[in-house]
Amino acid sequence: MSEQPQETAKHVRKTRVGVVTSNKMSKTLVVEHVARVPHPTFNKIVKRSKKYYVHDEKGEAQIGDKVRIVETRPMSKLKRWALEKVLSH
Repeated sequence: MSEQPQETAKHVRKTRVGVVTSNKMSKTLVVEHVARVPHPTFNKIVKRSKKYYVHDEKGEAQIGDKVRIVETRPMSKLKRWALEKVLSH
């Protein structure tokens, strides 16, 4: 019997699109992501919002900007996301 090498699936990083709500910390943003999901019982679409602490090395995003963030290694107690791109000002 010949053994086939197992294919290793490369981890695909999660991405989110949200709005910057705070940039008061150095190299850190607070981004609010709003997801539209169906209610488990009634199937009506409801909005669920969540805040993410995002690493912004260059300080390029401002409050109100729409940004794309990507998951990364833990950088602090709460910061597990990094800024990928500023989509609009």
